[in-house]
Amino acid sequence: MSEPGEPHKPPEEPSSRVVLDGLPPERPLRRRLLRWGLFAALAAVNAALVVAVVGWIVFSRGLPDIPTLEQYRPPIITEMISADGQIAGEFFVERRKVVPYERIPKRVIQAFIASEDKNFFEHGGIDLLGTLRAAVKTYVLRSRIQGASTLTQQTAKAILISAEGFERGTERSLRRKIRELILARRLEARFTKEQILWMYLNGVYLGHHSYGVQSAAENYYRKNVEDLTLEEAALIAGLPQAPSRYSPFSRPEAASERRRYVLRRMAEEGMITEAERRSAEKAEVKVFGVDDVFRETAPFYVETVRRQVVDRYGNERLLHDGLRVEMAMDLEKQRAAQAAVLKGLVEVDQRQGFTGPVAKVAGAERTALAARLAKAWPKGTLHAGDYCVGIVDRVDDKAGIVEVEVGETRGVLPISGMRWARRPNPVVSYADSLLSRPSSALRAGDVVVLKRVERAELQRREAQLGVGRPKDVPEAPVLFSLQQDPTLQGALVAVDPGTAYVTAMVGGYDFEASEFNRAFQACRQPGSAFKPVVYSAAVEKLDYTPATILTDAPIVFRDDESSWKPQNYGEDFKGDVTLRTALVNSMNIPAVKTAEALNAKLGPAGLGDWAKTLGITTPVKQELGSALGSSCVTPWELTNVYALFARYGEKRPSTFVKRVLDRDGRVLEDHADYRDPWVGLDERLAGAVAEVTRPREQVMDPRSAYILVRLMREVATVGTGARAAALGKPAAGKTGTTNDSFDTWFMGFTRDLATGVWLGYDVNVTPLGRYETGGHAALPIWLDFMSAALKGRAQPEFEAPSGIVEVRIDPASGKAVAVGAGGVPEPFKQGTEPVLADAEKKQVEVQDLFMQ
Repeated sequence: MSEPGEPHKPPEEPSSRVVLDGLPPERPLRRRLLRWGLFAALAAVNAALVVAVVGWIVFSRGLPDIPTLEQYRPPIITEMISADGQIAGEFFVERRKVVPYERIPKRVIQAFIASEDKNFFEHGGIDLLGTLRAAVKTYVLRSRIQGASTLTQQTAKAILISAEGFERGTERSLRRKIRELILARRLEARFTKEQILWMYLNGVYLGHHSYGVQSAAENYYRKNVEDLTLEEAALIAGLPQAPSRYSPFSRPEAASERRRYVLRRMAEEGMITEAERRSAEKAEVKVFGVDDVFRETAPFYVETVRRQVVDRYGNERLLHDGLRVEMAMDLEKQRAAQAAVLKGLVEVDQRQGFTGPVAKVAGAERTALAARLAKAWPKGTLHAGDYCVGIVDRVDDKAGIVEVEVGETRGVLPISGMRWARRPNPVVSYADSLLSRPSSALRAGDVVVLKRVERAELQRREAQLGVGRPKDVPEAPVLFSLQQDPTLQGALVAVDPGTAYVTAMVGGYDFEASEFNRAFQACRQPGSAFKPVVYSAAVEKLDYTPATILTDAPIVFRDDESSWKPQNYGEDFKGDVTLRTALVNSMNIPAVKTAEALNAKLGPAGLGDWAKTLGITTPVKQELGSALGSSCVTPWELTNVYALFARYGEKRPSTFVKRVLDRDGRVLEDHADYRDPWVGLDERLAGAVAEVTRPREQVMDPRSAYILVRLMREVATVGTGARAAALGKPAAGKTGTTNDSFDTWFMGFTRDLATGVWLGYDVNVTPLGRYETGGHAALPIWLDFMSAALKGRAQPEFEAPSGIVEVRIDPASGKAVAVGAGGVPEPFKQGTEPVLADAEKKQVEVQDLFMQ
């Protein structure tokens, strides 16, 4: 109670606060906490800014310089171009073709923006929210690495990878991501959006070796980028995220789904209408793989050019710098050469006999193989000319047929399609051992290579062989002939003597099976194809003429260790013969005796030195057998010697490469000839001036060369190479055959084309046999090729140079004969020609004095 007189006070409420002595009240504490929190936040911001600046500086170290547009030179394709402008080979690390921004259609650009970076034209190169979200998922939640790269960042990434190589691992990926952000900002500061798009669209990887939209358009659709349809553009634009996962080749369903996403995004962004989207979505995913032009066009030729380019410019430049290599190869002639070599190898290989079935199968193994064959050659897909593998089901000698199965396809292999399939025997003539019973070669269960043929083809074959009756070839829905993969090899080299262009070259049967180039790398004995080298030396150094008498008689050459008795091919001897007769009939004894005379005058290395003068770099043995081709040469070198003869003794290096240009079109080297119809007018005029002023290397008197050419003209008309006359154009040449026909050759030329052909086995274990000669095995290939290469192209006769006189001689004695008394016309150097005896000289009549 209160005391009397004091004012009444209301009772105090119990306090819920506890006030401690020495501590401030609660309100000041909040203010202090807020103030300290603000200071901490400011410090954190400052620290973050400092860290950002330091990080920017640290991660910027070593960043590649931002190139100017002129300096933007990503790796691009080096192309090997044939004489007629067709691509025959491509070499690259990244298959890229840079195209101008103007060539890239609007729909392609829209497809990439809609699917990859819809805000591309609004942001400054970095999507901050997307980057933060991806970083949290990748590095905090440890989920699959997320990407949030803008098109600018992806362009920056390509520049980084090009400069530093691809960095792997999470830590390195984080470091690279930061560096990409920095580089992206720099790109945005330097270039316009269109310029960044141009770099991106020419650099982005789009699967299957495709870098950039032009390469992708070629790889998937065999067209240029400006020709892409909406659905094609959308499919390509869907590939950057995962080219393998969305590959239209291996995963067409996934590619279609990804394309649907791109089209939907384009519609959402108003780039296409709903009708266009629906139409494009329904389109079939249909792609066409880019051809492997290197392996399918001219692999031996292009590989030779590739090696030359690498030797001159280095492999790095070949693979990165986008050189344009214009080759001397005439693609039509090259294809004719490959076809002729293939045909000839198959024919000669079959004359050697059947090496046996590929395999033998029975039971479950046969069932399994039949299933695989059915997948490889589905029913109804085999057409005339197609090759396949089949299983022998039944052999019927009485009917003269073999029933074969190719998966679900059943066909007939008649005896007319396998008469060649005798057992190999080099001493038995092919014509005398043709099959008459199928069981001589095949049994049920044999696995064999077959070719589907028409009945008319088998009938023609029967008529050519002169066996059976063409009308007896059975009629059947499916007819086959028996085939085998040749073990025989061959090479062909064709050189234009005038331009020195190598217009065609084949180095073997199959580049895939063996890259060994027999045109360059096979050093083989040339046999009698070397005799023109011997006789050219005799005409040049010993003043031999076509009428020079040589002795064809048995002789034994002895040295300290052994003796040697050379033989002619026919194992007979003709006595005294003219040089003309000796060369035209390819006699061995006269050639050896000519070499002996050369050695007597020039020394033991005389023949070898002369061969080297003509261009043969392989060593020539210092023995008389070299006159018969016992020293090896390559088809390449021997063909160039014959091209030298065609040029009447002028030595010129043959060329595979006409011109090499860099990626900017600057000419790095130029060997184009002014007569080349594929060269521009300015280049032809410059070439004509160069042709007039260039120094000539005349290693042989043109008169001597002409005499030799005329003699080889007769070889190709009435001599061992008489089959060459079927060309129907003036040609000269020489056959070559070694002992047991391990090597067979034909070297021949017209005024415009010199071609050498070699056939044989890589390893001399089994000979071709005594019935295979250069004229029988190699010459048909030469004839097939030359007929195709010179089709519709007239060839003039070989013209005599000044200082040549022509005299008719008796081919047996070499003596001059009177006009009208027969004989053959032969060329002579003026002053060396034979003259008529006084009694045989023609009486000059008065009227003859007034004849012009």
